[in-house]
Parts: sequence; structure tokens; C-alpha cells
Amino acid sequence: MTAIRMLAIDLDDTLLRSDLSISFRTRNTIKKAEAAGVVVVLASGRIPAAMERYARLLGLHKRPGYLICNNGTMIEESHTRNIIADIQLPAAAALVAYDLAAAEGFSVQIYEDDIMYISRANEFADYDQKITGLRQVVVENFRGMVQAGCHKLLIPGDPMILRPLESLLRTYIGRDATIFTSKPYFLEILPPKTDKGTALAVVAEKLAIPREAVLAIGDSMNDEAMIRWAGVGVAMANGDDRIKDIAELISDKTNDDDGVADVIERYILGKNA
Repeated sequence: MTAIRMLAIDLDDTLLRSDLSISFRTRNTIKKAEAAGVVVVLASGRIPAAMERYARLLGLHKRPGYLICNNGTMIEESHTRNIIADIQLPAAAALVAYDLAAAEGFSVQIYEDDIMYISRANEFADYDQKITGLRQVVVENFRGMVQAGCHKLLIPGDPMILRPLESLLRTYIGRDATIFTSKPYFLEILPPKTDKGTALAVVAEKLAIPREAVLAIGDSMNDEAMIRWAGVGVAMANGDDRIKDIAELISDKTNDDDGVADVIERYILGKNA
């Protein structure tokens, strides 16, 4: 295995435990990796405002690191907060996605700044608010907001009824957007050719780090692109079976059992490095 120089970590259900905390062991292990010269990248579907408290907890506001936000539509330097990439969903594709979702009875969400804008109240938005801490705002003319521009659309719903909608969206805008489920109950519409993998490639190129020296850890389908792109892709023990099939390595630890710390100790700091 090539010596790892960059470590990309998903947040929810990977770095974060079920209570949304990061264990002392994991924080300490990440700092040891940084001391060994490894650049840390937090890669999440969350917006910057919902990621920065974890970046600060890890001390990334004091040291060079990166935040891949919105599943790759934004990249931010952790220590300067400079934006090095900012990609918006094409308005035409966004409007088609919204119209199809609304016609099928789905609520739609947009995340900007520290606010979750929603087309109508729903239980999934309440759950999302609990996880991210973002404030909900119901927008009466949501279509107008979509037309004005956004980084991504999120359509929440029961996984069984989201699947037909995903197929419909792929038929109509599959060439003009990136479409996937980040969680079984969250269908996401992003700009075309935009995902955590392409964002990770941007950071690696900026730092002249070859992909063979990049290790990425995740659990869900929004982690697929970065796990495929990285030289070493790792799936959590609690991860989606489809991600486990893709990953080169599978941790035998879950997010609640310090799975990230275990991977770092084994493949960056330890005897398997």
C-alpha cells in the first residue's frame, strides 16, 4: 500500500457516533495522522454551517484541512474558510426535478447558509433538523426559489416510493444532474458530474497528492464516488451493502465502535500501513 497522505472521512454514520459525537479516541487518532503529515478532509452532504462545529472539534480551524460540503458542490479550506469550489445546479434541471417531485406529492428542500428551506412541513425535515441543527423555513413560492439558483435539491420520503421518482428523474434529467440517495429516505439532485469523488480529486490536485495516496472512509451511496476514486476506499461495518461491495476494504468496526480510529491505526499509523 502506498503511504497515505490524505484522509477523507464522511460524517454521519461514519465519523459521528449515533449520538452525533466524536469519541476522544477518534479525535486523538486523527490528530496523530495529521502529525504524521496526513491532510484531513471532512466530506459530507451537510452544508458548511452544519460541518464547521465538527471541524472545530477536530482542531481543523487551526490547521490546514478541507471541508467537502453539499456532497461536493462546495469545497472550503477549514483554517481560512476560503471557498475553493462552488457549483450550482442548472436552473432548468432543478425546475424539472421540483415540478416532477411536487406533482408526485413530495416535499423538496434547499440548504443555504444555516437554513433548511422546505416547500412544506414534513417529518423528514424535522428529523434532518434534529441531526444538523439547521433552522427550518417554509417557503410559499418554492418554485421561484429553485429558479433563482441552488447548490442541490433534496427530496425526502419513504424509500419505497422514492425509487420510482428516482427512475423518473433519471429519465428526464439524468444527463443534466447527478442523482443518488444519500440515505434511503433522502434523494439528492446535484449539478452534473459533481460528487464527493470529483471534489476530492480537486483537493488532491491542489496539493499534488496522487490518488494512490488517498484513503476515503464512508458508509452510504453518497460516498460511492470518493470510495471509488480514492486509492484506498473503506466501507464502515455499518455501511450500505452496496458500498461494501465497492470498497477495497471493509472495517470490522461500526461508527459507534470507533471504526474510523481503527482504520487510521491499521492503515495509516500501524503495521498495515
